[in-house]
Amino acid sequence: MNTVDLIVAKRDGGELSDEQINWFISGVTTGEIPAEQAAALLMAIVWRGLTGRELATWTAAMINSGQRLDLSSLDRPTVDKHSTGGVGDKVSLALCPLVAACGAAVPQLSGRGLGHTGGTLDKMEAISGWRAALSDDEFLAQLQDVGAVIAAATADLAPADRVLYALRDVTGTVASIPLIASSIMSKKIAEGTAGLVLDVKFGSGAFLPDPAMGEELARTMVGLGHAHGVDTVALLTDMDQPLGLAAGNALEVAEAIETLAGGGPADLIEVTLALAQEMVELANLDADPAKVLASGQAMDAWQSMVAAQGGDPAAPLPTAKVVDHWTAPVDGVINRIDALAVGVAAWRLGAGRARKEDDVSPVAGVRLRRVQGDRVTAGEVIAELHTDDPSLLPAAHGALSSALTISEAAPKPRHLIATRIADT
Repeated sequence: MNTVDLIVAKRDGGELSDEQINWFISGVTTGEIPAEQAAALLMAIVWRGLTGRELATWTAAMINSGQRLDLSSLDRPTVDKHSTGGVGDKVSLALCPLVAACGAAVPQLSGRGLGHTGGTLDKMEAISGWRAALSDDEFLAQLQDVGAVIAAATADLAPADRVLYALRDVTGTVASIPLIASSIMSKKIAEGTAGLVLDVKFGSGAFLPDPAMGEELARTMVGLGHAHGVDTVALLTDMDQPLGLAAGNALEVAEAIETLAGGGPADLIEVTLALAQEMVELANLDADPAKVLASGQAMDAWQSMVAAQGGDPAAPLPTAKVVDHWTAPVDGVINRIDALAVGVAAWRLGAGRARKEDDVSPVAGVRLRRVQGDRVTAGEVIAELHTDDPSLLPAAHGALSSALTISEAAPKPRHLIATRIADT
């Protein structure tokens, strides 16, 4: 075989055979296929797509490019969650210990942020002493003892995806539903969990703003999960406005802890409990996540999870040296706070990275004081801007310049959970 034949076939609308796909993924993983040829095939897939058979084979080949974790030694049922990401999405931080407190083992292998969407590992690393890298033995032992792990994936887990995603990131080939679905699901299936709940977001702050595309992605991923023996459910959730009040690493950790302590914003609680209920049902556990949250058991699991990974759950979180204010330009009722604008502002304050090798600030971000439906007066503070570098404030204010919609009419009620998808 040669890669040019695959590129030409896909460019012209043809189907790749199982043998061709397996050969290509193997060659990408070992480095035998040059990056420019791999990128050309990815672009052809963006334009031409993959059939159901091609996608199934492509995903299986990515899974088989590395190890598949064996969680069979655990005496807890295994279930995980994946979010396609958004602004202020700190759900995993509260959700993992909550579902562990319900009796499950939650093996959350997470990533770092890029652009306006924060990464779960970046948030956790705002905690003093906490470490993301665990050996397989440490990972399994913590799952057994605590029931929850939030950690970085090892290089042995779907290594083909690591190579392909790096190429997609620099060649304009990220926005392809088959490539997105295979990237996410190859890693989650290789993780070894028996059940998976997907939080697929739509709206301005989401990876796929269009609800129809979000639903297509959700159905594609649910189908891949079922095909590989993983019970999979997806919820399509709103990310047109920030989730909760905080966007930024330490700020989001503080909000997740507040939620575990019995407080927290109503929208964050709603999404967390909805996902927890789906996970508990997939794990066949007789538990009510709302009651477990209220009991304090989830907070206990959080503290155990943090401590098991070297963190100090009692240590104060870092805070910014500078806190500036974003204010309302006119009187009226807030109809909308654009999620993308808030995410970009947090990014410009230092909470995000433009390139994977960039550092992020644990203290930077945006904390809302007012939300949709609140009546405000001109000059009233809508949000706090947190940073250690005051020179970054003008760019953040620029990002927020058109983020606010204020009128005299009250906004329509917001429905956070749009659709539940359990089959394709």
